[in-house]
Amino acid sequence: MMRSTLLFLSGQGWLRHWVENSPVSGKLTSRFVAGRTLDQALEVARRLRSENIFASLDYLGENISSMAEAETSLATYLRSLDGIAGLGAAATVSIKLSQFGLDLDPAACRANVARLVSRARDLDTRVEIDMEGGEATTATLDIVGDMHARFGSVRAVIQAYLYRSENDIAVLNRACIPVRLCKGAYKEPSSIAFAHKTEVDANYVRLMRVLLDEGTEPALASHDDAILAEAVRHVREKKYDPSHFEFQMLYGIRRDLQRRLVAQGYRLRLYVPYGDAWYPYFMRRLAERPANLLFLARNLLRN
Repeated sequence: MMRSTLLFLSGQGWLRHWVENSPVSGKLTSRFVAGRTLDQALEVARRLRSENIFASLDYLGENISSMAEAETSLATYLRSLDGIAGLGAAATVSIKLSQFGLDLDPAACRANVARLVSRARDLDTRVEIDMEGGEATTATLDIVGDMHARFGSVRAVIQAYLYRSENDIAVLNRACIPVRLCKGAYKEPSSIAFAHKTEVDANYVRLMRVLLDEGTEPALASHDDAILAEAVRHVREKKYDPSHFEFQMLYGIRRDLQRRLVAQGYRLRLYVPYGDAWYPYFMRRLAERPANLLFLARNLLRN
């Protein structure tokens, strides 16, 4: 019901206009979005690093309609890498291949990504290649494998709700390609993905253990208390050094949990979005967790 309500609201033009132009919108969106400019995102990365938290910058706007927009995305991310290097914040960047032209010109997309990953290698950082809908999984992993073989400096993202993910992780582990494991955020048919939360959670835990035992610099992306507790239990049982892996979370979500993990000595990286195309991202974050909607409602009432 919560997700259905938010999907309805997100489609209402009047609501979008109000949120984007309201004097309180900046206060509300700043909880989840670092800002509209690269400088604002870099300042967030700098602040997080002072709190012993790492960042991965994500320039919002994957829904492009031309390769000229893909070139703009590439140029923006290249500036992001240069800004990160100047800051000394040990941050990475996260990209979606649709933003680099995968749906329009796969060969040009690959060339764009190669330019970015090459630059990341030169600056001793990494490009985290996000996963999108299930129909793009094979093409995405093909580009990930190519970039890893040519440059290194990439991390793949695997979605635990896909049936194929166990085999994909086995292939990535054999190639020593780092993996970020998440649950999955796209609506997929039951023919390719687990439909129920309990099934997704169980598969996430199975895949998480494989990554911790056999993976290369794995990242565990979750805000689920039970899953995080199981990760900590497994790491302690196997006596793995905390530097063996990292937790990843979204900027602005479960800040209490973020502080607790850092205080316990675990490595944490936050996914830090920025840019003008923040509205769809903002609505997705509200849809993911009822507490986020309550946060919005409380602030609307105050203002």
